[in-house]
Amino acid sequence: MDGWVRFSGQSQARERMCRAAQYACVLLGYSLRKHGASEAALDQIKQLEGHFGVVRKLLRLGNSVDALESAKRAVHLSDVVLRFLITVGHLNRAMYFACDNVLWAGRAGLAPRLDHDKWTRRSFRYYLFALIMSLSRDAYEIRLLMEQEASGRRQGGRGRGGPGSPALGLQLRLAGRVLRAHPPLLLDLVRNGCDLAIPLDRLGLLRSGPGVVGCCGLLSSVLSILALLHPWLKLKP
Repeated sequence: MDGWVRFSGQSQARERMCRAAQYACVLLGYSLRKHGASEAALDQIKQLEGHFGVVRKLLRLGNSVDALESAKRAVHLSDVVLRFLITVGHLNRAMYFACDNVLWAGRAGLAPRLDHDKWTRRSFRYYLFALIMSLSRDAYEIRLLMEQEASGRRQGGRGRGGPGSPALGLQLRLAGRVLRAHPPLLLDLVRNGCDLAIPLDRLGLLRSGPGVVGCCGLLSSVLSILALLHPWLKLKP
């Protein structure tokens, strides 16, 4: 219970709860439309989704500063590849959150002449770049861990496969062992992979439809909440 109280008290946790609810509405709206629901019911779900979106933007007003601070810390990482990927990823997140703040100002009536579509596209472009950096970081860490695992197996006399062992199959099994042994990396990879469908769809680069977007957004939100409830599941640094 104490863990849940601490979880609920975090603005990040509240934002993730709203995000899960928002994408649940997207998925529900898709399901209702598919089963012939009335336009009135669909409009209510759409309005509810929009309300959750506005609340999320309000809860993220200070996130661009946090992302910049994270970028400043990442600059000091010793691994040059991780330093680049994490720093650039945080900088893109900072720009994404800044665009999100501008969109919130437009919805709140503080910027009545704001070009909403233009800033939405700009926001999703920064979000996409941030996710590409995050997935590249996941791939790099998987590669490092696979090399360590393969080296250990060779030293233990288990490095050679059978005469007909396919290289791809061995690599896939090795990647599977690495991911099973490192749950934070597995969670981060799945979450980023799910999130990738959202900007790709919104920018028109790879149309997947509201059903896929809602499912992916809901799953990634649940995984984020899980990482908040259990901090050891958060990928570091």
